[in-house]
Amino acid sequence: MPLWWSGVTERARGGRMQPAQRDLAANRPGDAVRSKIRDLQPNPLRRVVGRWSRKAEIHSWANGLVGERVTGRRLDRLTRRGWFTLHAVQWASGADIDHLVIGPAGVFTVNSKRHKGKTVWYGDSAITVNRAPTRHIVISQHEARRVSEVLSRRCGADVSARPVISIVHAAKITVKNAAPPVIVLAAEQLDRVLSGLTPTLSQDQIARIYTVARDPQTWT
Repeated sequence: MPLWWSGVTERARGGRMQPAQRDLAANRPGDAVRSKIRDLQPNPLRRVVGRWSRKAEIHSWANGLVGERVTGRRLDRLTRRGWFTLHAVQWASGADIDHLVIGPAGVFTVNSKRHKGKTVWYGDSAITVNRAPTRHIVISQHEARRVSEVLSRRCGADVSARPVISIVHAAKITVKNAAPPVIVLAAEQLDRVLSGLTPTLSQDQIARIYTVARDPQTWT
């Protein structure tokens, strides 16, 4: 572990943080989805059955949970490269940011999408899954703008957030855009691609943004 990393970690942990039990850094990938699944089906046995039944309401949520766990594990690899990752960051509305990543290359909102065995195509401004249109790009861009506004206001300085879509378990991913407004990647590429981007933030900036981002009051 480099010496500067210890300093960043200490600064990010110190100062104005809320009590430990409220620290968003303790969230696991998919925690918001787990909570939703428990709400939909309080019975543990029926939850297990429902996750495998396509007719059950919780099936799609369970599918999303798998995607967030896969994406989260990959993003957590960035820790040793000087990055911080927060998972399941909830807004006051109950909606959540799947993953929020802060590191030398900037701030990224990562939306996990599991499309097992399907063909994903990303053109100029939209994603199709097995040729069916989706709103993945529009939703991801809106989320990144909202995060940028909140972090900028709370940090007292301009904080730009870039949207990323993590595709999990797709059979094929095609990107037909030389400069896509949203980064679309297979989950397995996330840590390599993000860590390879040009650095834009100093160590102090990273620590400041992370301290603000891990505070639940930032998002309420």
